[in-house]
Amino acid sequence: SALCDRATVLRDGATVGVVDIEPGVEEKIVEMMLGARIEKTSVAAARTASEAPVVRDSHPRLSVRNLQLGTKLHDVSFDLANGEVAGVVALEGQGQDELFAALAGSIRPAGGTIAVDGAPVKFFHPSDAIQAGLAYVPGDRTEALAMQRSVRENIALPFSAALRKWGPIKVRREHMVVSSAIARLQIDTRAQGEVQRLSGGNQQKVTIARWIAADARTILCFDPTRGIDVGTKQEIYKLLRELAGLGKSVLFYTSELEEVQRVCDRVIVIFGGRVVDTFPVELADEPALMRAAYGLSRGARADVGILADVRPTSDAETTP
Repeated sequence: SALCDRATVLRDGATVGVVDIEPGVEEKIVEMMLGARIEKTSVAAARTASEAPVVRDSHPRLSVRNLQLGTKLHDVSFDLANGEVAGVVALEGQGQDELFAALAGSIRPAGGTIAVDGAPVKFFHPSDAIQAGLAYVPGDRTEALAMQRSVRENIALPFSAALRKWGPIKVRREHMVVSSAIARLQIDTRAQGEVQRLSGGNQQKVTIARWIAADARTILCFDPTRGIDVGTKQEIYKLLRELAGLGKSVLFYTSELEEVQRVCDRVIVIFGGRVVDTFPVELADEPALMRAAYGLSRGARADVGILADVRPTSDAETTP
């Protein structure tokens, strides 16, 4: 809106109208992008009535306070409880990549603190975060997997990395734990030779299975269902809820808004490198998430008309 005089809005591959840039136009654009989905949606049926409530500790598993990183993160603060799946929602390039990288130990923030179970921690390397019980699951499986190694070797990597001195690896225990993780995630092991021969969904399962086998207490999932089939997505949703039920903590960024209600207990919205809103999943319908992700107030009216200042396009209109 700072550069343009008018904007063309697309939805589902088609032009839905053109708006003049004026104060408050962001709300109109969001409503046009949502279309019929503007009406309030209910929490997805993925939550089962039999899902047992999780009893959370009074102290958070992970606390982030005033995290700063150049122009990418500004005073980011939030808590993640034991047994909670907290969603992170943001448009592309709003600082979510840097937030997860800082928590995974890949980059060092310029300011702020990170605490695990109430104790301040500093990460100089991803191994420091892993040692503190924070495990990172990237959207790009190639970042996490040794693609030319076997399923079992990939899942067993934390066992080898945990060795602090020369000595024998407890092969029987390793084999038992790895086999249990493979069975739990129903990983296709027919291509035992190399992980690169597996489907994208099975590759992502291997990435998650690694940290289940290592008994990581906090899972940092960055768009973990990107590019995988619907069936595997459902399996991952169910698994993350099961992990929460066991008292694990999950921070879950997704680029697909409908996943929030399927997986999360609470939602953290980031815009311009700042936490601009936090609300329970019951209020996290798609219109609310879209408005917050665009930096619009949650209290903004949902019934503002979008037609008065919208000019429908025609074949005759060719001005850029």
